Amino acid sequence: MRERFCSFNIIYYFCNMKEKIKVQDVTFYGLQVAAWLVFLMVPAISAFAANNSWEDAWRAIQFSSRIMWIPAAIFFVNSFVLIPFGYYRNRRWLFWLGNAVIFGLLAWHYFGIETPAFMEHLPNERAKRYAVTSYYSTSVLSIFMDILLAGIALLIHHMYRTRAIKRQLMEEQHKRTEAELEWLKNQLNPHFLFNTLNNISSLIQLDADKAQDSIAQLSDLLRYAMYETRHETVPLQGEVEFMRNYVELMKLRCNERTIVNCQLLIGNSQLEIAPLLFISLIENAFKHGVSSSRDSRIDIRLEQNEGKLVFTCENTNFPKDDADRSGSGIGIENTRRRLDLIYKDRYVWEQSLEDNIYKVRVTIEL
Repeated sequence: MRERFCSFNIIYYFCNMKEKIKVQDVTFYGLQVAAWLVFLMVPAISAFAANNSWEDAWRAIQFSSRIMWIPAAIFFVNSFVLIPFGYYRNRRWLFWLGNAVIFGLLAWHYFGIETPAFMEHLPNERAKRYAVTSYYSTSVLSIFMDILLAGIALLIHHMYRTRAIKRQLMEEQHKRTEAELEWLKNQLNPHFLFNTLNNISSLIQLDADKAQDSIAQLSDLLRYAMYETRHETVPLQGEVEFMRNYVELMKLRCNERTIVNCQLLIGNSQLEIAPLLFISLIENAFKHGVSSSRDSRIDIRLEQNEGKLVFTCENTNFPKDDADRSGSGIGIENTRRRLDLIYKDRYVWEQSLEDNIYKVRVTIEL
């Protein structure tokens, strides 16, 4: 039973380890191994190209291996063990201690043993001194180069991790943007429904038949708002039809003193747009531009011009008093925020208030 349990743990461990291994990591370490193999093969390729001899190529590989095995070992020990499991795991002492041991052993190998045997066969003392000087200077240079290789391994890891962190931050930013857009859209739908139901509620007392037709129209609008707007973008034609029906419903709250002009000049366009983008501006025009006792006017225009979509809305301005501030500013803020998130650096927002006429103009590059 115990053996079976241990076998299960081993299998579970390797399965989890397999899941943790990322393609990027395999590529990262694989490229390092490939680079060292290239360094190893360059002398052999050169020897074969010069003499057309496989024997010379093999001897070149053997010679390169004898020279490169220590630098390669130091690089790979740092890159595969000390840096990922020490330096970047809050155990930097392991990285420094490991390298101290490695270079301590290397220094002992070069300087702690007896003078190399070949020096005993040199003919005179002057030649021996020259050989000893050359040996120790070459050894110091070799250790310095090995330290440099450990630093290069750390630099490569740092660049790789920096790039990975930037990529992760971009992904998190994208997810956060999508979540915020969804929140803004969900906030808009109940706001739109609340105002439209209020309009129909007022109409029921005046004209029940017309109110029934408006409810059917509202049903179509809600179907569009609840299902079609789940996509990031919708066909411009569908959005225009939705806006036209919405304006007709909003006109229910207006009396004969209000003039509403709505011109949505879009032909057979194949363009797509973010859903419900201009509804808050239209609703804002009816909310603040209509008075039951004074002449009012609302002009809405949407046109397509060489890949640009231009929405303009002008209305008389009747500011609400402090007793009626429900939802004030929410729709405009949401619209501008959605424009920032979806069409950043691709839209122009213009608004003005002159001679008691409020005007907003939005130009979007689709």
